[in-house]
Amino acid sequence: MKAFNYQRADSVTLAAAATARSGAKIIAGGTNLLDLMKLQVETPSSLVDINRLPLDKIEETPDGGLRIGALVRNSDLAADPRVRQRYGVLSRALLAGASAQLRNKATTGGNLLQRTRCYYFYDVTKPCNKRNPGSGCAALAGFNRIHAILGASEHCIATQPSDMAVAMRALDAKVETVNPAGDTRFIPIAEFHRLPGTTPEIETSLKPGEIITAVTLPLPPPGVQVYRKVRDRASYAFALVSVAAIVDSTRGRIRSARLAFGGLAPKPWRSPQAEQRLANASADKATFDAAATAVLEGARGFGGNDFKIPLTRRTLHSVLAEITRA
Repeated sequence: MKAFNYQRADSVTLAAAATARSGAKIIAGGTNLLDLMKLQVETPSSLVDINRLPLDKIEETPDGGLRIGALVRNSDLAADPRVRQRYGVLSRALLAGASAQLRNKATTGGNLLQRTRCYYFYDVTKPCNKRNPGSGCAALAGFNRIHAILGASEHCIATQPSDMAVAMRALDAKVETVNPAGDTRFIPIAEFHRLPGTTPEIETSLKPGEIITAVTLPLPPPGVQVYRKVRDRASYAFALVSVAAIVDSTRGRIRSARLAFGGLAPKPWRSPQAEQRLANASADKATFDAAATAVLEGARGFGGNDFKIPLTRRTLHSVLAEITRA
């Protein structure tokens, strides 16, 4: 680990101003950042500690939703009675991620900003456009079992690893930010994470000096909420495929559906076309197959991850069958 300066932020705007400087990084739980620093994937010149800022509350909003502070720990968010009762898909997604010890440290803001688990991104001896723009993508012809089949580019096929973000994508969350001038911005989570295109090193729509202060959830939509995570082992593993589903159905017919996917793309993936196929449709195999086909439109495997295409189809079919039987 390389030497760095350390400071504690006294206010949100001062924290934002400090991170606007080149080489500065925010630290809260540090569950991802410190690992990357030890491997010298991340080499910040200074760390700005925000743990003393008043960003650790979960509050009701006037429209019946919730405002979740950026420093709310993952374990506290998953256990909150309002989250468990109204946003069960979020609670389940959080509990499916990492270990209890990590969830006790990891924060809401940090979870959204965690970086890919691509093996080549972590290995500084290998080319990686995300880590070193212009160097190439070793995963394209390498070991790419966990990599993207949707939304990738020839410059990067890494996936975004957050379980929490997948559930928040299904819930249409908004990310609240503040800049050094104290201006607040609300970014729809659909626009928060970026696809790689030709600039995979730019992973979010945050501007220089802009920091996350909260995530807001609107009133929960009607329907049964399910989070299904398929992984190589039963715990402490990242998703090969995950599905956050919110489906309103009765008597074998689906009224409406929201579907978000993890493990498939460089950002939490949502398919409006699949949701349209499910709306006002019979809850049967033909409908489920049509929805899966819509989700997988344009999907491309890279050899080691070809299996994700049929796995996504089977996982979605299983989730929809489970919900519509409830």
